[in-house]
This record gives sequence, C-alpha cells and structure tokens, in this order.
Amino acid sequence: MSSSSPRPLRSGRRRLLTAAALGTALVVRRATRPPPTAPELRAAALYLLGAVLPSGRAFEVRLWDGTVIPATRPSRATLTLNSDQTLSRMLKLPVDVALGEAYLRGDFEIDGDIGTIAGIADDFDAAFKMAQAPALLKAVQTLRRASGPAAAPVTASLDGQQHSRERDQQAVQYHYDVSNDFYKLWLDRRMVYSCAYFPTGTETLDEAQAAKLEYICRKLRLKAGEHLLDIGCGWGGLAIYAAQTYGVRVHGVTLSEAQLAEGRARVQAAGLEHLVTLELRDYRDVLGAGEARYDKISSIGMAEHVGRKNMPTYFRTAYAALKPGGLMLNHAISDGIGQARVPMWLQSGNFSRKYVFPDGELLPVWETLKHASEALFEVRDVENLREHYARTLSHWSGNLETHRAEALAALGEQRFRLWRIYLGATSYYFQKGHLSIFQSLLAKPDEDRQASVPLSRGDLYT
Repeated sequence: MSSSSPRPLRSGRRRLLTAAALGTALVVRRATRPPPTAPELRAAALYLLGAVLPSGRAFEVRLWDGTVIPATRPSRATLTLNSDQTLSRMLKLPVDVALGEAYLRGDFEIDGDIGTIAGIADDFDAAFKMAQAPALLKAVQTLRRASGPAAAPVTASLDGQQHSRERDQQAVQYHYDVSNDFYKLWLDRRMVYSCAYFPTGTETLDEAQAAKLEYICRKLRLKAGEHLLDIGCGWGGLAIYAAQTYGVRVHGVTLSEAQLAEGRARVQAAGLEHLVTLELRDYRDVLGAGEARYDKISSIGMAEHVGRKNMPTYFRTAYAALKPGGLMLNHAISDGIGQARVPMWLQSGNFSRKYVFPDGELLPVWETLKHASEALFEVRDVENLREHYARTLSHWSGNLETHRAEALAALGEQRFRLWRIYLGATSYYFQKGHLSIFQSLLAKPDEDRQASVPLSRGDLYT
C-alpha cells in the first residue's frame, strides 16, 4: 500500500466518530426544535420521577407548577422543584455533586428533615427495563431542551501544592474562618466543633460536649503537671478544660486565625495564661528544637485535613514529639458502609471536598492505624462513636434552623444553604453508617516496652 493510500479506520476510531456524529445530530436537532410546552415539561418530569423515585419514601415532591407527588410513607419532608429547569440541572454526573450544586443555587428547596432526602440513595429500588429506555431518554431530552445556563456555586480557590503548609492553611481558613459569631449560633457554649459524647442519650449538647472532653482526658490518663499537645485546638475548648480540671500545661496549635483570636480570649477570660498557650502553627512544626517534650497528645477532628500522602509525616511528627511512655488520642472521621444500591459511577463523594472541606480526605480506620503502627505507635484501644456524631449533628442542625435569620445575615443565602445541607445530610450519613468516627488510643512505649495504660478500661466509666 502506498503512503498516499487512505488507511482503514480502527474500530475504536469508528466508534468515536460515530458518537461524535450522533452528538452533533442531537445538538442540531435540539437547536431546531421548538422549546417544550408547559404540559410537555410537566409530563416529562412526572414520568422521570415516577421511574427513579424510591417506591418507599417519607417525602413528597412538589413541582414548580404546584403538582404534588405524594409520599408513600408518613411524610417527614417536602422536596420542591423551583423551576422547570431544575431536573435537567440535577441529571448530570456525578449525581451527588449535581444535586448539591443545584441546592446551593436554589434550584430546589427542602422543608423538613434533610436526612430523609439524603437517604434517596439508600432507598433507591428502581428496576429499569430496556423497553423503558426510549421513553426515559425522551423525557430527559424534553427537560434538557428547557434548561438554561446554570451559574457555578462559589467554592474555595486554593493555591499551591495539595497539602503543602500554605495550601493547608488556606483550606482550613476557608472552612473555619467563616465567622466566630456564626459558629456561636449553633455550637455549644465551649465552641467544641467535634463529635460530642452522649453516655445516656439524654444529655443536652452542652452536657454531651463536656462529657466528651472528660472522656478524652480520661483516655489520655492526664495527670497534674503533665504537658499536653493539642493538635488542631480549635477555639480552645479541650485546652481550657484539661488545664482547669486536670492541672496540665497545654500547647494548642491551629491554622485558623479566627479560632486563635477567640481561643486566646477565652484562655485569658479563664485566667489560664500560665497553663495554656495557643499558637498559629502547622502540625509539622511542633517539634521546635526537636526534643520529645510532650507527655500526651490529642488530635481531635484534625486528621481529616492531613491527607493520605502526609499521614506518615503526621504520625512520625507526633511520635517524635511524644515522650517515651506517652499516649496520643487520634479522633477522626472515617469512611463507612457504602450506599450499595446506587452504582458508584453515579456518585463521586466529592461534594464535601469541593464545597465544605477543601482537600479533606477520609481514610478507612485500618489505613489510619497502619500509618500509626508504621510510625512505631502501639495501638492500645479503638472506639467507634458514629451514633454519637449523628446525635451531635442533629443538635447542630436544629440550632442552625433556630438561628436561621442570623445565619443568613452572617453568611448570605448560598453559604447558609451549604451549611444547612452539610449538617442535615451528614447527620443521616453517620446514623446509617456511611460515615464513622474513631477514637484511637496510641502509645509510645518506653525503653522497657511499657505504656502508661491500666489493665482495665474501668477508670473511663467511674
């Protein structure tokens, strides 16, 4: 064959060209067809929703024209589609990000229990048949013909290499430096922004957070005169409690300037400047001169920001900072049971990483403990507190609803909606086990391979 002769197309290239031709034809056809009428849009929406909504659902759906698809169980929520463009904007991949962005834009509303809507993936039971495909595609095309451009919600804009010191500080400040006054609207009086502990289930949020702080101090077996490093100290709740109750010296570090200012003011108000020092410092820089100088280390709700690639550095740094025989409590969210009824290619799990916790990564507990063990920590105890976090988030979500007007004034509509759906949906995810949270007690054995833990856990519950 001469060099000027045409080469036969490979099958892959033929498929690509065919797909491109079909796509072009659809675009041309869509451009030449008139926009759908109101009855056509309503019919398409009802058909599509009838095919994909769970057969057993505790929420009703209200269309933009007032048409209602009733709940099939006692209703706990209403999902309202605000325009005839909403469904087409929600029908994008990955679905979890498309749904979240549609809510942030105000394409739909949720009245009532947000967790009921978040559970759609768990309750999904549609069994599609090939015979339905033409009608479903027609409904989707009808809805998309009516859709207009959708503005992208505002998200974090981070510079630098992922999980570098500079970028980690940007990510932390995006989430935590929203406004101290905003967090005061829905947190407890100590402003503890992590899972509370409900030993009886009847505690108020303030009581449960106090119980959690006591639980942490007991697990660490704090003693007067010891030196505690609190990595990710937040607004100083644990540092102040440990100093007041156990007489320990505390060095707390955070990357949030807003948290640091509030935390220092609270330390001063408590008269604890002689025991508590709070600093704006990266966890990688806590060693100072390099000597092991802490008796105990707490890291409460901070490891989620570290990232998988930096986990070895995180635990090696903590190990080096800890005196032989010392203990570390690592309290961190982990992934949990997957929502197996929905194919994984439909949902990415990236909505939170994009809009709530930029660059945040959740590791399975086995991987976290593997990194800790490779840093030479001995794992002494592990406890899953996911039901406690479901309760905590339910309290936070309820408080946010109570102070809705103040939160809207502080954040604006879109950022308020982000926090509302984040708190409401995450409570459901912990309740159903899609997320878990583990407290892992780690020891740095001394030269005799001993660690300062008793033979029984009984001291934790007396």
